[in-house]
Amino acid sequence: MARDVVRRLDWNAHCHHPEKQLDYEPPIYNSEELAGVVPVDYRKPYDVREVIARIVDGSNFVDFKPRFGPATVCVQAEIFGHAVGIIGNNGPIDPAGANKATHFFQLCDQSNTPIIFLNNTTGYLVGKEYEQGGMIKHGSKMIQAVSNLRVPKISLYIGASFGAGNYGMCGFSYEPDFLFTWPNATTGVMGGEQAAKTMTQVMTLAAQRRGQDIDESAFADQEKQIIDIFDSQADAFYTSGRMLDQGVIDPRDTRKVIGFCLETCWEAKHRDVQPNAFGVARA
Repeated sequence: MARDVVRRLDWNAHCHHPEKQLDYEPPIYNSEELAGVVPVDYRKPYDVREVIARIVDGSNFVDFKPRFGPATVCVQAEIFGHAVGIIGNNGPIDPAGANKATHFFQLCDQSNTPIIFLNNTTGYLVGKEYEQGGMIKHGSKMIQAVSNLRVPKISLYIGASFGAGNYGMCGFSYEPDFLFTWPNATTGVMGGEQAAKTMTQVMTLAAQRRGQDIDESAFADQEKQIIDIFDSQADAFYTSGRMLDQGVIDPRDTRKVIGFCLETCWEAKHRDVQPNAFGVARA
C-alpha cells in the first residue's frame, strides 16, 4: 500500500539524479567467503581487513595511520563507486586508536564522505596504564566526534559491540542512518563473561573486608546465572526483535545492503521537498 501511494506522488520527479553512472569494479575477493571470514565466537581474533576486502570496489582500500593504534582500523575506499570511510575493530579500543578514529571522523566529515562502522569490539581498554595514557580523554573525543558527524553513518554489528565501544562505533543510541546486524553479533552493556567476573571480584573483595570465607561454589553458580542472562539478551535476534536495529542480514549480502543505504542517503540529501506553509487542521 505504501509503495502504491508513493508511486502516485511522482516522487522521483523532485529528485536530482547523478550526472553519470558511477564506475566501479566488483571485489576481487568473493563476498560469499564472508560467511567463513568472521568467527561465530567474538573472542577469536581475525583481521577486519578480510571483511573490508570483500565489500569494497576492487578489494582496494587505503589504510589511515595503520601503525598508530593498529587495533582500530580506518580505511578509505569505494563501494559501488561511492567514496566511503570505513572503521573496524581488531580488538578493544586503546587511547591511540580512539585518537586516530577521531581524526579520521573529522576528515570524513570535512570531505563529506559517508562512514561505515563495522562493530566488533568489547569496548575501551581500562586499567591504570590506559587511564594514565588518556583513555578517558581520547575516548570522549571519539564519542563526541561520532555524535556530531554531519555525513551519513551506516553501522553494522558484525561481532561484539559492548559498553562504551558501542557508542564510539555509532551504535543504536547515536542514531546512525542505517543499522544492521549479522546473525553472530552480540550487543550489550557488557559481555556475560565480563559481567560475571566483575561481580565475582566485587563480592570477593567485600567478603575479604568483612573477614568472611569465600564460597567458590556459590560464586561459580552466580557467574553461570549472570552469563546465561546476559548472553540470552545480547543475541542478535533478541535485540533485533526489540527494534534496536533495522534487521538481521546475511553477511554475504553486506556489500549490496551498504550500496542500497548509500544510494538512499545520497537521494535524501539531494531531494527537494515542499514543507507545508500553512497549519494542518485535524480534530
